[in-house]
Amino acid sequence: MRDYIDVTGKNEDEAISKALAQLGLDRDDVSVEVLERAKSGFLGLGACPAKIRVYYGPEEEAPAPEPAPAPKPEPVQARPRSAAPEKKERPERRERVPREKKERPEKKEQPAGPRWEETAPAQPVSPGEEVNDEKAAAIKTFLTGLLEHMDSAAGVKVYLPEKGRYKVVLEGQGLGALIGRRGETLDAIQQITSYAVNRGGGPRVRIHLDAENYRAKREQSLQHLARKVAGKVVRFRRSVTLEPMNAYERHVIHTALQDFEGVTTYSTGMDPNRRVVVAFDRGERR
Repeated sequence: MRDYIDVTGKNEDEAISKALAQLGLDRDDVSVEVLERAKSGFLGLGACPAKIRVYYGPEEEAPAPEPAPAPKPEPVQARPRSAAPEKKERPERRERVPREKKERPEKKEQPAGPRWEETAPAQPVSPGEEVNDEKAAAIKTFLTGLLEHMDSAAGVKVYLPEKGRYKVVLEGQGLGALIGRRGETLDAIQQITSYAVNRGGGPRVRIHLDAENYRAKREQSLQHLARKVAGKVVRFRRSVTLEPMNAYERHVIHTALQDFEGVTTYSTGMDPNRRVVVAFDRGERR
């Protein structure tokens, strides 16, 4: 074991310097172990110097462990030759009796849920001949000016499929900007036109605005969505809340599911964020 001395100082560096001066050695000739670190205390109270242990002198090499003796090999004894082993008689094979195949019960076909045939894409229906009465002229005048401000060259045609309800069709190319996302722009134009035409007095009329047969396509898409959601509601027995819709689109959803077994529909929220809820009808027996 190497020799050592214990030295104290204000800090570790001062203690090491004292030890080296006392031994007359360099830093590389010793190894240092810190026994206690210096503590400054509070306002001089509780201060404690650093205490180190400095090892010096040659290191003693530990004797190398003697190698363990190798185990002596055991003598191999010669095995006496024995006579050839007698062949064991194989047991006679038993004849396998074929098992009778059990007839599996036929799987009963479970009744499938309500199937809805895929409908063909909506085709534009001719609304008849154009009309040019006082209300129709007011509709054309207002819409033509509005479309000019919107930098649109769409044509305006007005029809009267039934008394008090005018169908207005915008014709042209690139009408997607007038339709907008989910028909929001088209709905806004329809509402403004209805307000402008009915503002002047006289009998109030309803205006139905369409472009590129969007209304029929949207109605067909909503019907498909309603049946798809209703199928999931019946399967998982959980209600589903649809995205916000206007009054006409909510009416399409309610109508599409009024005869769908196992579900019921109702609206919740306030416009313009009013939504349709497709709920599982727990009182329905299926």
